[in-house]
Amino acid sequence: METAAPDAPEAPAVDVSEEPALSAEEVQEEVHQELERDLEVLAARAERADEYLELAQRTQADFENYRKRAARETAAAQARGVAKLAKELLPAVDNLDRALAAATEANGTENLVSGIRLVHADVVAALARAGIESFSPEGEPFDPQHHEAIAQQPVEGAEPGTVVEVYQAGYRLGDSVLRPARVVVAG
Repeated sequence: METAAPDAPEAPAVDVSEEPALSAEEVQEEVHQELERDLEVLAARAERADEYLELAQRTQADFENYRKRAARETAAAQARGVAKLAKELLPAVDNLDRALAAATEANGTENLVSGIRLVHADVVAALARAGIESFSPEGEPFDPQHHEAIAQQPVEGAEPGTVVEVYQAGYRLGDSVLRPARVVVAG
């Protein structure tokens, strides 16, 4: 007679008498109901997935519309800014045309000089109306944020690092420097 190994697990005894035997129709009905429940769960999940997809597509479309609108508004604002500056400068161009015509007709430099002065004043006034102002820092300490040194030379009576001559005025719009002043600095 064979004996079981002492380490081998015992097989559990199955009592088939406790569970009633199901007929083939009952098994089929139970499987059918389980499949219907699974299909309902899948349908609900698919519906939720469709809702999320629709939401994602709508959000993407909204963002694309926002991006296009922002680009249009930026372009329109730039165009308005250019138009405003052009309207401010056009009278200066008209005066320059008149000064050139007067200089040609009279063949005199006096009319040309006064015409150019008038145009210069018109352009400076137009820039000022647009918020742009010039600055000439002669006598101020050199500041690389506002000045561009084109030369350095010793100057009697001037402290080193001081702007002693301005070759070209600087321009700023509010606190922003549009063009630094080109200067000579005492060395």
